[in-house]
Amino acid sequence: MAENFYQQTLQSPKNAFDFSLRPPLFSEFQGQARVRERLELMVEAAKQRGDVLEHVLLIGPPGLGKTTLAFILANAMGSNIRSTSGPMIEKAGDLAGILTNLERGDILFIDEIHRLQVSIEEYLYPAIEDFRLDIIIDQGPNARSVRLNLPKFTLVGATTRAGLISSPLRSRFGMTNYLNYYGVKELTQIVERSAGLIQVEIDTEGATEIATRSRGTPRIANNLLRWVRDYAQVRGSGKIDKETADRALNMLDIDDDGLDEMDKRILEALVVRFQGGPVGISSLAVAVGEDAGSVEEVNEPYLIQMGYIKRTPQGRVAMPKSYQKLGLTAPRGEQAEMF
Repeated sequence: MAENFYQQTLQSPKNAFDFSLRPPLFSEFQGQARVRERLELMVEAAKQRGDVLEHVLLIGPPGLGKTTLAFILANAMGSNIRSTSGPMIEKAGDLAGILTNLERGDILFIDEIHRLQVSIEEYLYPAIEDFRLDIIIDQGPNARSVRLNLPKFTLVGATTRAGLISSPLRSRFGMTNYLNYYGVKELTQIVERSAGLIQVEIDTEGATEIATRSRGTPRIANNLLRWVRDYAQVRGSGKIDKETADRALNMLDIDDDGLDEMDKRILEALVVRFQGGPVGISSLAVAVGEDAGSVEEVNEPYLIQMGYIKRTPQGRVAMPKSYQKLGLTAPRGEQAEMF
């Protein structure tokens, strides 16, 4: 069960549960203090001038609040927000339809903006820079260009893969913000707030237990909270305390450090089968019976962030913390030099 849990949490569309727990205001948004401060200042300055916000790019792993911040920006500016994603815009006509329906001050939010087609990006450049759209009608000798003037709007782009965004597109954003994983204290506050919204009783120790195992990600914390709520309802008193949370999360095979069964299989394969590495991602994925893309995008970022493994030009290498996790002794001598 736990093998697919984080995949579903990190890769699935935002569900109704997740959306209902989104804070609507900056004052309710926990964490990302520096990003929040910058955006609040930008909003205040734009409102004082009676102007439209600069274009904003939000970069970070899934589930850290990029979409939430886009909606908070729209709420703070009193603007409408139009939401789409890079893969959904397949041709210039799709983009034209979206842009021509915007009003002055509206926010266009494009999730996974790095997945925009190159041809769509070319149409987008003049739209976000000069607020005009040049489209080609017909083909061959009858082809002609039509220029459409657009109202001044704000583009908010979100991406989990900053390196895949082209330099021309990236340079057109007035502000770029990087979102980082959350600390336990911030996640505890998020869990307590969410518990109040879904009307479940929880104490601070129970919230902290969930936060500790949430991989620094609010979306995972909220999904774990929902699971623990169900467990407490069926096999407990209905109230979430530390013991109830611990039993519920152990049932998902999520340990005290937030590692699930697949994480442990990756560490075991890397340490035992490949003698600590280095090993390529494809070989590692085959060893654990998982898709290489899933290992690289779902499991690996957290394992790297927490210091269990590292990437090298030769492949993945187990860090001393991996050996400690498995109750083994880290190697000495030649291989230890890789650390």
